[in-house]
Amino acid sequence: MRYTANEIFFIKYNYRRVIMRAVILEAHAVNPGDVSWDPVTSLIPTDIYENTTEDEKWNRIKGHELVLTNKVKIDEEVFSRFPEIRYVGVCATGYNVVDLEAAKRRGIIVTNIPAYSTDSVVQCTWALILELTSHVAMHAESVRRGDWIKSPTFCYWLTAPTELSGKTIGIYGFGNIGRGVAKVAEAFGMQVLVHTAHPEKYEAAASSAIHFVDEEELFRSSDILTFHCPLTEETNGLVNQQTISRMKDGVILINVSRGPIINEADLAVALKSKKISGAGLDVISVEPMLPDNPLINAPNLIITPHIAWASVEARTRLIAIAADNIRAFLNGDALNRVN
Repeated sequence: MRYTANEIFFIKYNYRRVIMRAVILEAHAVNPGDVSWDPVTSLIPTDIYENTTEDEKWNRIKGHELVLTNKVKIDEEVFSRFPEIRYVGVCATGYNVVDLEAAKRRGIIVTNIPAYSTDSVVQCTWALILELTSHVAMHAESVRRGDWIKSPTFCYWLTAPTELSGKTIGIYGFGNIGRGVAKVAEAFGMQVLVHTAHPEKYEAAASSAIHFVDEEELFRSSDILTFHCPLTEETNGLVNQQTISRMKDGVILINVSRGPIINEADLAVALKSKKISGAGLDVISVEPMLPDNPLINAPNLIITPHIAWASVEARTRLIAIAADNIRAFLNGDALNRVN
């Protein structure tokens, strides 16, 4: 009996579905219950754990060919102890939690979820910038305390708002998020300086408002500095006492990329001295935050708990892309492979 190409496809696909199982190690990080895992669970039998510690992962990974992780490390030891693993799906854009070389040696496919949260992260970047320049929350709280009732004049301000038009924003990194931030900055009438490792890739983005500069110029000339770059050997500790000294007095600093880009002790000193007039961070070096983090009592600082990516819309896209990646793997293909 001869099968058609479509029949062969369905036989192979359903065979993989039957013999393989998937595990989601940190479901709560992506989905605390407001979106659905159905796009994934409809493809393959899946065990779901809300959270998994490094100690718990050993029992939970065992017996699963597909492993979906976020922050739980999947390294050489994991691959050695569980040779049944054929696929690792990182439920995030960054994939430094997986030993890519060890996976490659074993023919294990590793995928990530690219560009699912671009609009949400751009929005959060500007939420931090606008709060640090317009001080909306500060004044709303003052009104709630009754300060406006006691005011002898029709208006007052605790800190005067800063107008963005005409100011210079420096963007370190010019991927999808960096380009989105630049687009909004242009709408505000700002001058945009960009530092990226490969400016030639973005020649079409240059305009009368967007200029590509070296790192020195970016730090020296920006009124607001925002970071949208991966964590690498070059960017680890990028913001430190030395680089801060080259920045404008009163600069505003934004980081929604990776916490270790900033030396937190040096930032705390700069905030206390007002060399940096304000900072907005959605990421820190160790998450969750430790009680001895030097930024915990720093002035003029907004820290949010790594939520820039976490809109319902972005997380729905994340799960949909995760399902697309798994479907491609089950079909013998690879989508969004990073190794």
